[in-house]
Amino acid sequence: MQRGRNVRARKAAENGFSLLEVVISMTVLTVGMVSLLGVFGLAMASTQTSSQDLTAKQLANEAYESLVTARNSSQITFDDIQNSGSTSCPMTGASTCGIFAIGPEPMYQAITTGAYAGILGTTYDIGQPEQTLQDPGPDGVFQTVDDTFIPLIGYTRTILVSPLYDSSGNLISTVRSVTITMNYTTPQMKTQKTYILNSYISEYQ
Repeated sequence: MQRGRNVRARKAAENGFSLLEVVISMTVLTVGMVSLLGVFGLAMASTQTSSQDLTAKQLANEAYESLVTARNSSQITFDDIQNSGSTSCPMTGASTCGIFAIGPEPMYQAITTGAYAGILGTTYDIGQPEQTLQDPGPDGVFQTVDDTFIPLIGYTRTILVSPLYDSSGNLISTVRSVTITMNYTTPQMKTQKTYILNSYISEYQ
């Protein structure tokens, strides 16, 4: 009797998985792997688009810094720091003033000569060659023969200079709002993205 029970127990212990159990296990494993691959794909896409996001941020900062530098060096008047065609010109008393283009523009290089040289986003830049992004190349060192220049295709920049008013509705003539909007499309996501930089600029340094 004891030997019979031991044989039956040993046979039960030696039984394997049924075909149904194997199929269910494979299904669960497959679903888990597919979900994991989807997460990896999303992570890769996010990593690849981060360079475009950083480029858009740097282009917005570059435009704002060129504007502030021009003001600090007295290269332009405070009336100039407006969109083209503005009728608020308290310093010069002109009928219209402002040098910044209205609406989105490609990444034109700033003009290199004249009163508005080096200021990005002005109406005088329209028609200039577009900016390029310099890459150090395989050696990782800038200003060597293997440097590559990547055109900034797919980026547009809008510089909006807006007046500010006090609580009584009176114009604050010494401070203005500056909003720089970058629109760009990443090749991986195929959708348009936007980066907005908003700041203020005063007549005084």
